[in-house]
Amino acid sequence: MSKKVRRVPVILDAGKIKDLPQEDIRMILRGADELISTGGRSMLAKILKGSKDKKIFEHQLNECPAYGYYQDMKLEDIAKCIDWMIKEDYLRIEYDYRLPLLVFSEKGWEIEKETFAQELYQRICLDVEEKKARVLFEMKEVNRQVVMRVLDKIEKDGTAEFLPYLEAWKMMEVKKVAARIAEVENKISKRI
Repeated sequence: MSKKVRRVPVILDAGKIKDLPQEDIRMILRGADELISTGGRSMLAKILKGSKDKKIFEHQLNECPAYGYYQDMKLEDIAKCIDWMIKEDYLRIEYDYRLPLLVFSEKGWEIEKETFAQELYQRICLDVEEKKARVLFEMKEVNRQVVMRVLDKIEKDGTAEFLPYLEAWKMMEVKKVAARIAEVENKISKRI
């Protein structure tokens, strides 16, 4: 007979929080993105607090844009914000064996996808301006939906300066992404 798995219980407590500003929602989701399916509520609270916890630095979570966003708040108050996000279905809890891990809901993913795409787009703009290719080497690890959203942004606002960057990126990508990059190059070329 197999032993029954005793899951760690999750008790949500959003306290008196009725609503969070849109920027707070975006930053909590941005912090959660680093932990999806690998970490839980307490680790997310530590990221948002800007904790000096050894695990934060071991996993380079201190490099997350949301690191220290709530540096002036207590961990227990940050936890209430995270619990509110779960109650409002921006984030969900899924179990891996016995541990509760954070995952995005559809609503939360839509916001995070846009936030992350904007962040990458701004970094690519800086790369193009400085004639460097730092972000290119990270794009293979980025979710395909986010990559396509970044390409939409480049297509809309990109200038001729983007063309060499896009050409280099196209050489490194899989067929589907390379085809989309070619479409973006064509649109930009027609505009100039």
